[in-house]
Amino acid sequence: MTTGSDTDHDVCGMTVAIDVVGGKWRLHLMWVLSEGPRRFGEIRRLLEGVSEKVLTENLRHLETSGVVHREVYPEIPPRVEYSLTPLGAELAVALRPLEEWGDRHRGVLFTNLMSAAS
Repeated sequence: MTTGSDTDHDVCGMTVAIDVVGGKWRLHLMWVLSEGPRRFGEIRRLLEGVSEKVLTENLRHLETSGVVHREVYPEIPPRVEYSLTPLGAELAVALRPLEEWGDRHRGVLFTNLMSAAS
């Protein structure tokens, strides 16, 4: 986990959480995987616009963080599924209010951002 100048000090829980899910695709991955185990191709189809490389990097990060489990089935060809660990499921529950807040305020936030861009 990269914590910048905080490496010699305790960091707050928000810093740790943001390091796990920070960035556009990790939050979306948490949302997709909260619905249940998914194969790589399924995830890629659900997350329109993500490249294979970026998806792989983000899945690896979440796996290293301990919130995603990667299961390889001994089949030919091999089948790989990704799912949330118990730690990841708990994180998904914690993220749900953030999603609900965004849903409630989507209109005004979109309007504000569009006004600022013009």
